[in-house]
Order: sequence, then structure tokens, then C-alpha cells
Amino acid sequence: MGNVFAAGAPSAPPPPASSTPAGPGLMSVPPGFTMPPMSSLGPAATADQQGGDREGALSNPGTFEECHRKCKEIFPVQMEGVKLIVNKGLSNHFQVNHTVALSTMGDSSYRFGATYVGTKQTGPAEAFPVMVGDMDNSGSLNAQVIHQLTSRVRSKLAFQTQQSKFVNWQADAEYRGDDFTAAVTLGNPDIIMGSGIVVAHFLQSVTPSLALGGELVYHRRPGEEGTVMSLAGRYTGEAGVGGQATLTVGGAGAHATYYHKANEQLQVGVEFEASTRMQDTSMSFGYQLDLPKANLLFKGSSVDSNWIVGATLEKKLVPLPLSLAMGAFLNHQKNKFQCGFGITIG
Repeated sequence: MGNVFAAGAPSAPPPPASSTPAGPGLMSVPPGFTMPPMSSLGPAATADQQGGDREGALSNPGTFEECHRKCKEIFPVQMEGVKLIVNKGLSNHFQVNHTVALSTMGDSSYRFGATYVGTKQTGPAEAFPVMVGDMDNSGSLNAQVIHQLTSRVRSKLAFQTQQSKFVNWQADAEYRGDDFTAAVTLGNPDIIMGSGIVVAHFLQSVTPSLALGGELVYHRRPGEEGTVMSLAGRYTGEAGVGGQATLTVGGAGAHATYYHKANEQLQVGVEFEASTRMQDTSMSFGYQLDLPKANLLFKGSSVDSNWIVGATLEKKLVPLPLSLAMGAFLNHQKNKFQCGFGITIG
């Protein structure tokens, strides 16, 4: 829920397991380059969380899109074929990358990406503006620009083309208060045709452990108009003890997750999804094992309600600037098996 182009945008190839997590929007962040996503904590949020440690003060709850993120990040990303990624830093502010993907199920592709990070320092690991873009061999382009306008306001502009044809664009604005976050997204507005999508998010800290919020999606096009509303609640145990439980319920269905960090090496999560439009439900269990001394990261998902089991393994070959990733997935119901292998240089 909350992705403006979830139905309309053409599907991009899944990022390798060794890539940097994708920020919200149309595209994945080029692997090997740290880019602050739209929902990352800025200086204002950091100050708010420090204030939250004071007695009687509430901290900023983050964004609505972050509610299920902790749980979803420990699940393995499906891999297929062979992928080679080469990253090259040209300066402290500019980097390029090359990606070659060879597939046995679809078309092979080549992508060229570039990332620019500005000089406006807003924190120890944050600088703006950030511009990210990549183009494949067919001429399809994904790009986004993120900028911290003030200590509390952050904006993002993203657009997408497909084989030289303009497909989608969206503009986001996010405001972080002392104990709440509000965001508005405008997607594909067309004044002449009278069409477009507007998404509004709000998340409020009620207690130090409980946050409540909602999402409102309004879409309009010739002959069709509609509104979908969702409500969300997130409960986090004190100091992370007891894990984090999140529930989202709305006209499109229900989404529930539970995340628990057992120790410094092991994290587990359970996810349940029910869609009223697809008339389908699914439930899955995932886990992540991190072995820093061995530079090893393992993610796995047991047999879910769709009879799919999978796992990915990432290994950094220190001191070489080289990372290896392997993944395998088995669909018992359809009797299908697929595996993937990836190499990241730089």
C-alpha cells in the first residue's frame, strides 16, 4: 500500500541481494553507494529522538512507509540468472556503475547508472541534494532527485520512461514534527485529462511504544474516480525488547508483520497479507543470520502458504573490493526451481 505506481509502472529487474536497499519511489539505488532514502532520519528526526529520551516526551515515529520495513528487509530477494555489477567512484560526490544481467527466463540486459551527492551536509552521513539515475540498453530511464529543503521538510521528484516514451512521474513532500510525520505524494497529474493520483500519509506517536496513523489514496481518470483508506498501528517493545508488531487494515485488504531481533546475529519475522481485490491471502516466515567476523549474511524463508521456500547467501571477500551473492528458490506448488549468482566489484 502507498506505492503510487504499483500497478502502472513497468516492472524493473529485482536488485541483487548484495545491493543497497532501495529507497521508496520508482527505482533501486545503485549498489555500493549509500543514498539517504526519502524516509531516512534527518537531523530534525535525530534531535526529536534525543528529546524523546526525556521524561514525558515522544519521539518522531518515522514514516508510514517504514511501518513494515524492518520485517520485510530480512526476507530474501528472489534471484535468477547471473548478474555482474561494477561500481566506480569518480569523486567524493559522483559515482557510476555498470550492471550486466544474464537470464534464462527473460531478456538479458545492461544498465548504466550514475549517482551524485551534493555538498549540503545535514548530518554525519547525509548530504543533499541527491540525484540518482539509470538507463538500460532499450533506452528506458529511471531517475529521482531528493533534497532536504529545511531541517524538517524533505522533497523528492521521480520519473520514469520506457523505450523513450514518458511513463510516470511523481512528486513527494514530507514534514517531520516532534512526534508525528506527514507526507503527500502526487503521481501522474494531468490537468487536461483530469487524471492523477494523490496519496496522503500520517503517523503519530501516541506513547513511546505505540504509533497510529493512516493512508488516503485518491485516484481519478476519465470515467473513473475512487478513494481507498487504510489505518495502521505499530507497537514496539521498550528498547526493542519484545520485537515490533505492525498492522495495516483498509479497503484494499490487510497486512500484518511481526519482527523480532533474537540477538546480534539472528533476526526473525512473520508476514501475513490479505488482498480483497485478488481474493488471496498469504503467510510467510523469514529469518536473517549475520556473521560479521566471517563477512557472511544469510537470509531465508521457510515454506509459506504458497509452498515457496528460498534463501540467499552474501559473502564479502575482504580485503578485496568484491562481494558474492547466491540465491535459490523452490516453488513446490508449481514444481519450479530457480537460482541466481551475482558478483559486485567496487
